[in-house]
Amino acid sequence: MRTPTYSPAPRRGYGFARSGPAVTGATDFLRGNATMASLMPTVTRLAALQKDCAKALPAMFEHCDILQFESGQLVLATPNAALAAKLKQQLPKLQGELKRKGWQISGIKLKVQVIKSIAPIVHTRALVLPEKAMTALEELSTALPASKQNEQLIAALRSLVRHHREPKD
Repeated sequence: MRTPTYSPAPRRGYGFARSGPAVTGATDFLRGNATMASLMPTVTRLAALQKDCAKALPAMFEHCDILQFESGQLVLATPNAALAAKLKQQLPKLQGELKRKGWQISGIKLKVQVIKSIAPIVHTRALVLPEKAMTALEELSTALPASKQNEQLIAALRSLVRHHREPKD
């Protein structure tokens, strides 16, 4: 009996001439494509600069990113104005540290890049009252003396019992 053989479906190139193993990361993708390979020096330089900035100001630079670095002008993105104000006070220190590491930086600008945060999903549990509790609430609504003071309480108790006993759609 012959064992079945598996041959994978041919890989699609999507317009990129590539031979060899599959792309495993962004760096491999950039290196493997002639058009994108020209971005590699810029990506590498900005990644190194980002790392050096994070070493110079680790607490503040955790949420900041480099937007641009051209002609000695460094443009940093901050998530909010408060962090931008704190970072602005530390710019001389940052610029000194970067110059010490060999970066030719003549000025640093800050831009607040507010990112719309996604509200966390709150999972609520539906309150399920046992039948014994529903019976007790119903008895309480009938046992309370009918007075002006108890009128709203009796109506609320009856509404609660009715709401929890009605079949859900």
